[in-house]
Amino acid sequence: MTKNPKKINIFITGCSTGIGLNTLQTLQKQGFNVIGSCRQQADVDQLTIQGFQCILLDLASSDSIQQAVQTLIQLTDGKLDVLFNNAAFGLPGAVEDLSRDAMRYQFETNVFGTQELTNLIVPIMRGQGSGKIIYNSSILGFAAMQYRGAYNASKFAIEGFADTLRLELKADNIQVSLIQPGPIISKFRANSFQQYTRWISEKPSHHQAQYSSMVARLDKDEASAPFTLGPEAVTQAVLHIIHHKQPKIRYRITRPTQIFSFLKRILPTRLLDILLIKAGGSGKR
Repeated sequence: MTKNPKKINIFITGCSTGIGLNTLQTLQKQGFNVIGSCRQQADVDQLTIQGFQCILLDLASSDSIQQAVQTLIQLTDGKLDVLFNNAAFGLPGAVEDLSRDAMRYQFETNVFGTQELTNLIVPIMRGQGSGKIIYNSSILGFAAMQYRGAYNASKFAIEGFADTLRLELKADNIQVSLIQPGPIISKFRANSFQQYTRWISEKPSHHQAQYSSMVARLDKDEASAPFTLGPEAVTQAVLHIIHHKQPKIRYRITRPTQIFSFLKRILPTRLLDILLIKAGGSGKR
């Protein structure tokens, strides 16, 4: 895009911390008309006080999504150039310990809500003749690791939706890009620990020893994985998508994402499994 940034309307979900917040701050500094969203009203209020446009959006609620889109239409005069689907969380635990309710809870936000929102934005972009939709996926959207089953599955699903949507919208001049970050400094681990406590920790499990190591990892403030980057690495990918007429389909952020993307193409699955188990540290990373 080469238009005046002030005339480019951008909506970002999940802006309370981490990637969403960094992207919101950076794009506003660069003059874009950027609007963020948060799930909690207190976070919306805090960002509003700081001078950002921010609206309430809980992706687990269809009513909240509908209301947010109506507010967004009012704030942008019915025109949206870029949607950055960033909001998501992780629910750690072995697959066999995931109840139906736990899996549904993970998918309500990461998949169902994200796609419901996107489906409401598509007609707006089609009507104006262009648009860009960005999904914040993960290295775990193509390379599964232990004790992340619900999150792995949600990101695999998002990649499937994004790839299909890209084909379906090609004739409408609406571009779809995926960002695949590896380890990024954020509140992701702290939020994951809350979900583990809610859904997994009280159950007897064959995987209790691994959970003890996982809890120690999630309870640390510092980065626990090698090659961890700051959230600005993802923000730079968003900027590349905004500024380029033909952005990439996939942006592989951090060295682990780049390495495993390559290895998945060339290695037998059994050998790749061994490397993924090692990289995941049996839940210790």
